[in-house]
Amino acid sequence: MTIKQQAKELLEQNMGSYISGEEIALALGCSRGAVWKAVKQLQNEGYPISAVTNKGYCLDEKTDRLSKNTIVKLLGESAEGLDIRVFDTIDSTNNYLKELASKGESEGAIAISEQQTGGKGRLGRKFYSPAGSGLYISFLLRPSLAAAEAAKITTMAAVAVAQAIEDSFAVKTDIKWVNDVYINGRKICGILTEAAFDLESGGLDYAVCGIGINVYEPEGGFPDEIKDIAGAVLNEKAGGARNQLSASLISHFLRLYNSGDPAAFYEDYTKRLIWTGEQINVITPKLTRTATMLGVDKDCKLHVRYEDGTEEYIASGEISIRRK
Repeated sequence: MTIKQQAKELLEQNMGSYISGEEIALALGCSRGAVWKAVKQLQNEGYPISAVTNKGYCLDEKTDRLSKNTIVKLLGESAEGLDIRVFDTIDSTNNYLKELASKGESEGAIAISEQQTGGKGRLGRKFYSPAGSGLYISFLLRPSLAAAEAAKITTMAAVAVAQAIEDSFAVKTDIKWVNDVYINGRKICGILTEAAFDLESGGLDYAVCGIGINVYEPEGGFPDEIKDIAGAVLNEKAGGARNQLSASLISHFLRLYNSGDPAAFYEDYTKRLIWTGEQINVITPKLTRTATMLGVDKDCKLHVRYEDGTEEYIASGEISIRRK
């Protein structure tokens, strides 16, 4: 760990209080000049650190920078056994945990980043993941599930996101099948679950569930290709909001996951589901068909009735839906 990273952790642990350069230098085993340089780097990266002669350095407790120490503090006892890793930037939190999983990492690792340079969405799409405005988080799981049940992780995650946002900010959320979370008709969250299968047992070896949330609109707005559909949870920045949302999401996600009961989230999923009873386009790589959306079954398969009267239950796979 670099001096900058160690200094950041020490300032986070003392957030809201001044700690002298000498104290930091002693704790890190470096010179005061190295501390000054590290603090300058952090300030240039956007950390609101005050420097006062004869007092030292202080990280503003109202900062909205993601902080492992703050998230752990907010989680309290429920943080025990979790391996939370927070990054300033990463290619993909999913890729990071998949690599750990392939090396035998146990369940409980959680990767969070301020920014992703290679964020991924469903069907090979990119997920826009700029710095300073979103929450990008992935969970490493080793569930006792058959391969066909892997989709339940994604729908469960959508419910956890909705619950965390509503608890943290009292904002009403909706869910678009299968896993997009909406606020006021705009998409504020995408979820991608990637899994490896155990060919011997027919079950999952591991699953990595990645969640990207637009907490704020990014500076300069959303890119042209998504500006008509993308939205944000909050209209303006609020100190500690992303740390609060991180802790709440971790808490809700793990509560639902550890319950081992799909019924624990099915009702919350269906009551938030949009477009039920409306006409939609069911889009596959080969064709698009018009249907009436009837709802979802207990496995969260989409129940539709086509114009010819036939009905079908559809798993997510390579299918997407659009309002007609």
